[in-house]
Amino acid sequence: QAFFCLLLCIPWGSSCPPSCQCTERAGAKAVLCSSRHLEEIPKDIPRDAVFLKLDANSITRIPSNAFRHLSHLEEIDLSRNAIEKIDGAAFKGVAAGLRTLDLSSNCIRSIPKEALLALNAKLRLANNPWHCECALQEVLWEARLDPDSVRDITCHTAPREEYVGKPLLQVLDAGVNFCSVRQRTMDVAMFVAMFGWFAMVIVYVVCYVRHNREGACRHGDYLKPLPSTQAHAE
Repeated sequence: QAFFCLLLCIPWGSSCPPSCQCTERAGAKAVLCSSRHLEEIPKDIPRDAVFLKLDANSITRIPSNAFRHLSHLEEIDLSRNAIEKIDGAAFKGVAAGLRTLDLSSNCIRSIPKEALLALNAKLRLANNPWHCECALQEVLWEARLDPDSVRDITCHTAPREEYVGKPLLQVLDAGVNFCSVRQRTMDVAMFVAMFGWFAMVIVYVVCYVRHNREGACRHGDYLKPLPSTQAHAE
């Protein structure tokens, strides 16, 4: 915070989004857009920006390639917004150099794991209404989360009521595996589908055999009243 305060003291001479303030210190360029009532990410952010603060706005979505042209970004602060949806390619183009990504205190229930697992940045995901599921579990185990906020990732909803309101880390430490639950569900669904298909085949075979038997019986009944070839010979 002190660093950003210092950055505020030095204005930029280059272009800057009209709703933001752009500053520079020791070659580090920052775009400060905090509390500007923004509903989406500005599209005219300078390409050489290193720090981007978009906190305390009304942004609801991070679309694909939202930061693709900002390859110098090291820190993105999107905390305290109303973000509900994050596209899988939302952070494409900034994965290599990004050091910090703050998504805390939003409205995020789920997130494509590919959006975060490609990042080397320290992630802050606390204080969101998370739906505890396999993708979130994989993010927790594989992504680089801020250790100070990981315990504030809480299950707002979950497959079982007993997990609701508990920190995800606590649920996982108790031996719960949301990915195995999903796998079992898929296995059951596949079994039901195969059983249904097998039942349809059996019904078809039974109907086919019955139809052929009835046809044979009708054919036999038709031949009975006909005179035999032996009678004609006599």
